[in-house]
Amino acid sequence: MTYEEVMKKAKSEIGPYCKVCPQCNGKACKNQMPGPGAKGVGDVAIRNYDAWKDIRINMDTICENVTPDTSIELFGEKFDYPFFAGPVGAMKLHYGDKYDDLTYNDILVSACAANGIAAFTGDGTNPDVFKAATAAIKKNHGQGIPTVKPWNIETIREKMDMVQDCGAKMVAMDIDAAGLPFLKNLNPPAGSKTVEQLGEIVNAAGIPFIVKGIMTVSGAKKAFDAGASAIVVSNHGGRVLDQTPATAEVLERIVEWNQGRMKIFVDGGIRQGTDIFKALAMGADAVLIARPFVQAVYGGAEEGVKLYIEKLAAELSDTMAMCGAASIKDINRSMLYRPM
Repeated sequence: MTYEEVMKKAKSEIGPYCKVCPQCNGKACKNQMPGPGAKGVGDVAIRNYDAWKDIRINMDTICENVTPDTSIELFGEKFDYPFFAGPVGAMKLHYGDKYDDLTYNDILVSACAANGIAAFTGDGTNPDVFKAATAAIKKNHGQGIPTVKPWNIETIREKMDMVQDCGAKMVAMDIDAAGLPFLKNLNPPAGSKTVEQLGEIVNAAGIPFIVKGIMTVSGAKKAFDAGASAIVVSNHGGRVLDQTPATAEVLERIVEWNQGRMKIFVDGGIRQGTDIFKALAMGADAVLIARPFVQAVYGGAEEGVKLYIEKLAAELSDTMAMCGAASIKDINRSMLYRPM
């Protein structure tokens, strides 16, 4: 298959809410929930996408002619590329009947592990979702990042036992999932956490802990105080709170405060290798991409994921070559152009 064929097939295989647009920019699905849209008026996902496009790239090809090294190292683990598949859940609710969460995570984890990156897996109200996700990670020798919802501490401790058994090298919590409508009034309960409560969870994990859903310097400080090893600058694709800024609008402020204290990931509207390059130039260590990986799975399963990874990798490598960046560490803010 080609990537274009994957997208064409996804259009017929995916549920009615996702339109598999040529550019996954949040406009066609806007505020469709269920579906891949955003909360409220639905403009946060659109703003995420547009904010990256407002940043331009400075070209400089007076440099040594080398094949760029796109690899990175995080917590002692080497990855071929500085991007990861983001966690997605409730597949049948939002994307149609072809895949449930268990099957989707199994395909995504295996395909990402086979192609040099890792998948963040989702969690759900059905306990089998997390069990299957960690089983998929275990099958792939720990190459995957389980992402747990902000349940109560007793439930989280049970899930951390599964995380440790699967051999995962790091674990995440999308703490902003406290704003998801389907997590409210549940048993076990889920919701926001204090610094002390989050610290207890970090200690229970026993491996590098990533807090997803940070949009302010204050939030980054709290995650650091709780013992997090990394954060994901994320507004959950606009799905948990209407009228937030775009992630690209807040990233540099958080990077400037961080000063290397924690690793920084970012997501939200990142769709191309050029977007990945911009995020790295702004100081992120890596990025997460979610919705397009859903389309890749629905359109081509493991092969679809492989083709999308190769597309992103080629775009990133080309951008690096055209800017004189021989390695990821060479990418810096001077390579970006923003009008005054």
